[in-house]
Formats: sequence, C-alpha cells, structure tokens
Amino acid sequence: MATGAAKKKPAAKKAGARAGNKAVRHVALLRGVNVNGITIRSAELQALFVELGFGAVRTVLASGNVLFDTDETDIAALRQRIEQALRERFGYEAWIVLLAQATVARMAAGYPFERVDEERHPYIVFGSDPAMLDEVMAKAGELDAHTDRLQRGDGVLYWELPRGESTDTPVAKLLAKTRYKSSTTTRNLRTVEKLLAA
Repeated sequence: MATGAAKKKPAAKKAGARAGNKAVRHVALLRGVNVNGITIRSAELQALFVELGFGAVRTVLASGNVLFDTDETDIAALRQRIEQALRERFGYEAWIVLLAQATVARMAAGYPFERVDEERHPYIVFGSDPAMLDEVMAKAGELDAHTDRLQRGDGVLYWELPRGESTDTPVAKLLAKTRYKSSTTTRNLRTVEKLLAA
C-alpha cells in the first residue's frame, strides 16, 4: 500500500551536467555581431544558450562572446548546433569559433608582441580552419612593420596594428573579405583577457 506523496522522478540533467561526465568551460566567439545591422542583445543571446541546455552561461561585452559549460565532446557538431540555433533565432548567417576556455588561455599566453602599447592595438585572430589562417598569412606577404605585425600561432594569428586603423590596414582589409567570414573572428587582447577572467 502506497503511503505519502508519490516519488518524484529525477529531473533531466542538462548538457554539461550529465552523470559521469565532467563539464568543460567553452567560449563561443560570434562573428559580426552588433555591427553592419546585426543586433543581438546580450540577454537574448544568453537566453538562447540556456535553452540549448548549457550550464553557467555568461555573455561578456557586446561583441558576441559567450561562456558556457558542456560535457559534449564532438566540437564540430556542437558548433554546427549553435550556429543553426543562432540563425533560426536571430535571422542572420551565423558563424562562430568554438574553443575550450583553457585553449583560449594558452593562445592568449602566447601573444608575441607588446601586450600594453599606447600606440598600437593587440589582437588575436581566432580560426576554425587552419588552412584559412595559413592563407591569410601567405596573402599578407611582406608586411610593413609600421602598420601590421602578423604572426602565426597554434590555431590563431597574432596581430598588432596602430590605434585608430583597425579597419584600414592591409591585414584588416584582408580579414574583412567574405572568404574568411565563416572561419575567422578577431578579438582585442583585452577582450580575451576578460573572457579568461569570467
């Protein structure tokens, strides 16, 4: 004979909290957000990632940076799932670079130029396709060190340029080409450091 309240079924566990698997902190870097007419509010972006089942979701700044926990290990499939959700929710051709936060930390630690310079900006170009990063390096050719400084890293390009010229230098114009839209996105080193501190 049953007594007391009926036993509750255990709640379904979200991605990033499945039994036996350890969640890993990831960083989704969206390209082209809040520029060129594509406006996505941070609260709406965070809500979407929560709906996708990720844990500890947090957005950083307004340039399309999302931190979240997941135990999913198929990064290519995870990236595609997020991109599709972004397209469906916000109605634009969404592309992201998806990395573990620990990987981003290693990339940032390898920045080869001056990290603090009153006259120049430090940037990291993240890429999901190593061949495209190699192509950018090859097409950049011999650079004038007074404008662009570009160096290949593991999964990234390290880039430094004069303040106030972030859209005008040869490398800036090269990275703006449609060919690299689906596989690269650029962040200031200060932004990257905020992603690591979050």
